[in-house]
Amino acid sequence: MRQALELAARGLGRTAPNPAVGAVVVSEGVIVGESYHHRAGEPHAEPLALIAAGEKACGADLYVSLEPCCHQGRTPPCTEAIIAAGIARVFYACGDPDVRVAGEGAARLTAAGIDTHLGPLTQEALALNEAYFKHKQTGLPFVTLKLAMTLDGKIATNTGDSRWITGEASRRRVHELRNRNDAVMVGLGTVLKDDPELTCRLDAEDVRDPVRVVLDSTARTPTTARVVTGSAAKGADTRGGGIGGHATGGDALGADTGGGGSKCIIAASESAPVERVERLEAAGAEVLRLPGDPGTDGHGGGGGVDLLALLRALGERGMMSVLCEGGSVVAARLLKARAVDRLLCFYAPKIVGGSAAVPAVGELGIHQMSEALGLSLSSVERIDEDVLMTLHPSK
Repeated sequence: MRQALELAARGLGRTAPNPAVGAVVVSEGVIVGESYHHRAGEPHAEPLALIAAGEKACGADLYVSLEPCCHQGRTPPCTEAIIAAGIARVFYACGDPDVRVAGEGAARLTAAGIDTHLGPLTQEALALNEAYFKHKQTGLPFVTLKLAMTLDGKIATNTGDSRWITGEASRRRVHELRNRNDAVMVGLGTVLKDDPELTCRLDAEDVRDPVRVVLDSTARTPTTARVVTGSAAKGADTRGGGIGGHATGGDALGADTGGGGSKCIIAASESAPVERVERLEAAGAEVLRLPGDPGTDGHGGGGGVDLLALLRALGERGMMSVLCEGGSVVAARLLKARAVDRLLCFYAPKIVGGSAAVPAVGELGIHQMSEALGLSLSSVERIDEDVLMTLHPSK
């Protein structure tokens, strides 16, 4: 089962709005076939693993990281392939919340005489597909807020200099995060100051860029910004409707671009000047016109758009996971909106000091310590000289 989970992880960031699934076929204690779900619309993990096993699948055990599907989507039901292959026992790590499955997949296998078991490694499987579960249950993507800061919580000096706070290993980890998330989000301030590409730069075979999302209520993003020109130059993947359209059922394509570039989405308010919107669209960006957030004025890179409306729009487009790399204003807005599911805090062994240096999180309007946002520490990891803390907002 652990091998099935490791295989499933290879599909993260590529299968949306489908889950990442891995499958392993075992005969007489020996793995005879294995695979994972590569992309939405392509064959699922179970039939691929069964094909790899061939005749050895008959009478064998199947370990799969998620309950096998039992409905016809863009691919046939996995339960039928399992039954036809003559599998004797099935172990699935966790159930599928999709209403078309939700226990029916396991019931179908049991009815066919297959010895079917829930587990092992259920908690690990739930954590692996946490974005899928949230998206399936709420329609919203799973939001990870990434903060890279000094020990005293600064993300830039009093002059605005921020390169580099963390070491090379930590920065590589961020590119790995981009590789596994459907979208990466920043505020206008970050675009104007740093002109980032927000691409995934890894020396690996299967690398793809996430969709780039810019919070920009007044559509002031320059048409020459690299987040825009990158998508215009490379072009967004349009296979099967792609990320530009709405998800259709459980097999619509998500953010995968096949390694050929990524789309840029500008999240603007409904009152954004039409001429600016048209220029950005002509440059290759998609502009989402969203309700404004009455709590912001749209300046300082905060965006000024309704964040929950934006997240709903991204969820409707099949995006299950969003990595936020914005500055202190965006971080504060997400936290105030209770829109963050996980925080990744990269701490570098440096101290900047001073009240003029830029804090990791902007103003939250908290006056009493009892009002502070509570967090639950999940893990602490050393990355060379840096320390990564993974936290989740308290219930």
